Amino acid sequence: MKKHPAIAIVEFSDIPTGMFATDAMLKVAPIAFIKCGTVSHGRYLTLVGGTTASVEESLREGLFHGGPSVIDHLLLADIHPRVYEAMLGWRKPGATGALAIIETDTVATNVRAAEAALKGTPVDLLEIRLADTGLSGKGISIYQGSLPDIEAAIDLAARYLGEAGSQLRHRIISSPHEALVKQIETSTWFGSQTKLDLEGETAS
Repeated sequence: MKKHPAIAIVEFSDIPTGMFATDAMLKVAPIAFIKCGTVSHGRYLTLVGGTTASVEESLREGLFHGGPSVIDHLLLADIHPRVYEAMLGWRKPGATGALAIIETDTVATNVRAAEAALKGTPVDLLEIRLADTGLSGKGISIYQGSLPDIEAAIDLAARYLGEAGSQLRHRIISSPHEALVKQIETSTWFGSQTKLDLEGETAS
């Protein structure tokens, strides 16, 4: 997958304004790619990528036209490759070790947390979910690695977001059950899962 040097995210509280502002973002600068559309909680989410200069110009236009409808936004001029891939839906199964789950109130905040965690530690990013089905606008990301690395990743993300005035909710599972890991490798969305039979009690 080709990685573009910069990405920007804009979250809008209403769909008409989101579509209008996104159109303006596309017209003002030669963006390399775009992914946009409605997400849960009646919001509109726009992701653009390209050269740093084009993305910066596009983001400024989106913020101008979005005005008070902009819930959150983010510009990453040198995005980590794994964060880039995960945002576009690529998964990394087969990781081992402890798990960390980070939940934030917005997508942009969660991507900020992922960027801090991956640039500061060797943990694996298993998934980022961007305000999709059932999340009510929240962002979710899942990490796996050695317990010390996972703890360091959480500390880095929490410190980075704290300095930006944002908060995260998280839990660490030091030794996750293999059934939970198997489910997470597919997705954390309940609707995508199939029944996993375990060696537990059965009805007579």
